[in-house]
Amino acid sequence: MKKVYTCFCTDTIHEGHLNIINEASKLGEVTVGVLSDEQMIRYNRFPLKTTEERVRMCREIPGVKDVIVQDRIFYDDVVQKLQPDFIVHGDNWSDEAMQAIRKNILDVTKKYGGKLVEIPYTHSDAIAKADKRARERLAMPELRRARLRRLLGLTPIVKVCEVHSGLTGLIAEKTVVVSNDGGIDQFDAMWISSLCDSTDRGKPDIELVDITSRLRTVEDVTEVTTKPIIFDGDTGGLSEHFVYTVRSLERLGVSAVIIEDKTGLKKNSLFGTEVKQTQDTIENFCDKILAGKEAQLSDDFMIIARIESLILEKGIEDALTRAKAYVNAGADGIMIHSRKKDPAEILEFCDRFRDADQKTPIVVVPSTYNTITEAELAAHGVNIVIYANQLIRAAFPAMQNTAKSILRNHRAHEVDRDLMPIKQIITLIDEI
Repeated sequence: MKKVYTCFCTDTIHEGHLNIINEASKLGEVTVGVLSDEQMIRYNRFPLKTTEERVRMCREIPGVKDVIVQDRIFYDDVVQKLQPDFIVHGDNWSDEAMQAIRKNILDVTKKYGGKLVEIPYTHSDAIAKADKRARERLAMPELRRARLRRLLGLTPIVKVCEVHSGLTGLIAEKTVVVSNDGGIDQFDAMWISSLCDSTDRGKPDIELVDITSRLRTVEDVTEVTTKPIIFDGDTGGLSEHFVYTVRSLERLGVSAVIIEDKTGLKKNSLFGTEVKQTQDTIENFCDKILAGKEAQLSDDFMIIARIESLILEKGIEDALTRAKAYVNAGADGIMIHSRKKDPAEILEFCDRFRDADQKTPIVVVPSTYNTITEAELAAHGVNIVIYANQLIRAAFPAMQNTAKSILRNHRAHEVDRDLMPIKQIITLIDEI
């Protein structure tokens, strides 16, 4: 018998998958690969079922001889192991990532004489409905809220992109690329920033936008996305107010809130000591963390303490002292911030914190020290990296340059080549 291989990255089996198996069975004995959870989050949507559950699901399909776990999205390892005569795949090679997978299959099969068999993609109302239901389940608050903790166990570093609207949420949700190292990648989660939320409304970043308005941004994002959300809670306000914020965020399905240990009128941290900023006492901030933890209703929600000691030039010893106290008060993670272009002090903090605490997640925001890579950060114990403001910083100059060109030329023709086609805008949003 010829050996046939196909790989599934799905939580449900529908008629399209059954058609693949049926056509594959005509060629020989069928082995199904189940893409691992770790690879699913890089290439596809977050799995609703574990790898083991998906393996059991595929074993029950008539016509399947064996099921294995495919640990990489590319086929080199599995082909070396199985040497299948045929690799069967749907013909839906629509985007950059899919085209890279197709090229990989052709390259690896060419080496030993295997063949790629492409099956026409099955389009039906039932499949569209199944896909829609899967997306809707991923967006349910209780499932979304728990996903950040799961991600921390699935990937060396959780990649988080700033969003400030439903549209930017869709960008963070749908952008999948072939990265410079040859892998396929996407963002894991979204960051709703106080700075970007304020800027989008044309207001200064001084907590002028009230919490009700900021929660509206969360709702706009949750309505059209499925990825977990980390909320920028600024100082958290008074402890009596913070407890209500925690419950509101939990109810909306937000995974975590980050609060900074400063008091008084908020000033953006990147101003550092150029403006007057007052750091809270350790005791007061610990009390705020305790109040938030006592108020939360689910075990999934995370309160992450942001330490401003390096911003305010109080040194690493102060930062480490605070980190230990905040963790003891119940903080689920520590965010360490710096405005220096050299990441040395961040890395020193991470190394020393990790020597004393191997479990508590470390969060960083490399806005100023932006030459460091995710792999380098992960090597120093960082678990979450937040790209905190890049989308809005990209949008402003693009829109301003477009406005200037229209004014200069008294028409829009000159900027058209730089704009997204109207048809693409219309089809960007999935039909409800």
